Amino acid sequence: MFYALIVALLLGIPLGMLAAYMRDKWPDVLFRALAILTYATPVFFGGLLLKLVFSVWLGWLPLGDRASTRVSLVLDNIPGATGIYLIDALRTGNAQIITDVLAHAVLPALTLGLLTAGIFLRLVRANMIGSLGSEYVDAARSRGVREARLVRTHAFRPALVPIITVMGLQIAMLLGGSVLTETTFGWRGLGFELNQYLSARDFVAVQGIVAMLAVIVAVTNFVVDVVAALIDPRVRF
Repeated sequence: MFYALIVALLLGIPLGMLAAYMRDKWPDVLFRALAILTYATPVFFGGLLLKLVFSVWLGWLPLGDRASTRVSLVLDNIPGATGIYLIDALRTGNAQIITDVLAHAVLPALTLGLLTAGIFLRLVRANMIGSLGSEYVDAARSRGVREARLVRTHAFRPALVPIITVMGLQIAMLLGGSVLTETTFGWRGLGFELNQYLSARDFVAVQGIVAMLAVIVAVTNFVVDVVAALIDPRVRF
């Protein structure tokens, strides 16, 4: 989920800003079409398609799992292992191990991140269009403020509050999508284990994982509310 959120932010926010600035031109139409396509594509189908292209046809990335067998054995047996492979790989200081872990994370992150990136793109575009048409942006433009600064500072920051709020709500969707993503790629995380426990009818374990996911969603939404208040003082009142 963490990897997917990074992908969604890196793709959704810049493309949404560009689409708003070039409203009704061909880049805007293209980005909106891509946003609809990524949002409408089922997670498991997108994962299988990415595996077919980048793993089977091109051979650039591994098919699944969190790391190769050799690296998994190393990371599982280091003293005080956290179970989070990226953190454990960084602790080893071995560049090959770190690269292996990151390579295994690319396709799952893209599969789940593209879904959320489409939502962020359309949300950023809609809010930025409203900001770009406001009077304070026209006043800044009349004072000779450069267009790049106008978009980044004057138009984007006021549009951040609804974007951050929806980002908190998307965490629940990412957690739900992680079940399908981890099952598709054999990524042994909470989503994968939840699927295994459901198949085995181990409802006590299912309840434990669902309770943990509920706590993650609640804490994330609290953090989002605090960040929104820091960005926009009006929210504090």
